[in-house]
Amino acid sequence: MSGHSKWATTKYRKGAQDAARAKLFAKLIRLVEVAAREGGSDMTANASLRTTYQKAREASVPMDTIERAIKRGTGELEGVRYESVNYEGYAPSGVAVIVETLTDNRNRTGADVRNLFSRNGGSLAEPGAVSWQFERKGVVVVSNGDEERVMEVATEAGAEDLTQDGGNFVVTCAPNDLNAVKTALEEAGLSIESAELSLEPSSTVAIEDESDAKKVLRLLEAIDDHDDVQAVHANYDISHEVLAAFYG
Repeated sequence: MSGHSKWATTKYRKGAQDAARAKLFAKLIRLVEVAAREGGSDMTANASLRTTYQKAREASVPMDTIERAIKRGTGELEGVRYESVNYEGYAPSGVAVIVETLTDNRNRTGADVRNLFSRNGGSLAEPGAVSWQFERKGVVVVSNGDEERVMEVATEAGAEDLTQDGGNFVVTCAPNDLNAVKTALEEAGLSIESAELSLEPSSTVAIEDESDAKKVLRLLEAIDDHDDVQAVHANYDISHEVLAAFYG
């Protein structure tokens, strides 16, 4: 799930994700398989596979499970064929939402996503309705260090911007620079909370009322929990206090 305050949201919902580790593993394995199918098994040449492999390892997915997923992707082992399908819509309060899925049944997934929107006060939109409000970026979240040092290292490695979100520094870069920026920050002794490709909003919708914020978060949580959903991106701006109350 991403959006303004996304990186704080990730921290608050981590406990729930830990409790659903099997579901998280399944989603990561599917990502690895598709990345291998689309770009091959060589991680030096396949940036997408390299990124998904790192995410899987950071989540403690067993190495042999990852290797089997790569082999299914390249055709060495038999497996289900997944396709990438994105959906666009609106959450309550006019929050723009993009849902990224990997599915072996487009009709089933489309119907499920539509129902999740409608049951939680949102609405599915036509392709292109909200995607123009987002741009693909590499995002690295740093959990220690001072702003000047993080900015210096990140900029030299090709980063485009640095912001603060709670106690973390959020570094954004071009998608192809993600690995270089992450590596440079690690080599500088900085702690990486996460590093991934994300759809970042060009503008955000401030949700100040706690009741309205909860409606938005309930919809996003319901969608994110679907087995076929890989990522949910939204342009909300919700305070840390409200996030803590919702996930507390």
